[in-house]
Amino acid sequence: MRAAALLLALLATFAAAAQDGATVGTGAELRALEKVSGKTTDFTLAPGETAKFGRMTIEMAECRYPVGDPAADAFAYLIIREDGADAAQFAGWMIASSPALNALDHPRYDVWVLRCKTE
Repeated sequence: MRAAALLLALLATFAAAAQDGATVGTGAELRALEKVSGKTTDFTLAPGETAKFGRMTIEMAECRYPVGDPAADAFAYLIIREDGADAAQFAGWMIASSPALNALDHPRYDVWVLRCKTE
């Protein structure tokens, strides 16, 4: 119970940091890993755009980064669905510097944010 409360507090802190003094990027660079083969693929997605990776569909809604520092920490809101599933496998903010903080929990695939695009 305490661990869940701590996790929620950390997520709230990161969400607040993402909103305070953040600039919205023109897109995001993501990396996906297929764990069985070890194959990685990089994607550049604009807001609302989707990419297909294996049995997963990855949609990027928004990418934010600290004002005046586009090379710093990126926060991307992703919606990831597995083919044939009704509910999203993941929907939320992924943080480039802490991908394990709010990660896709899937036995075969992994997705993480690299950076926001500024142009």
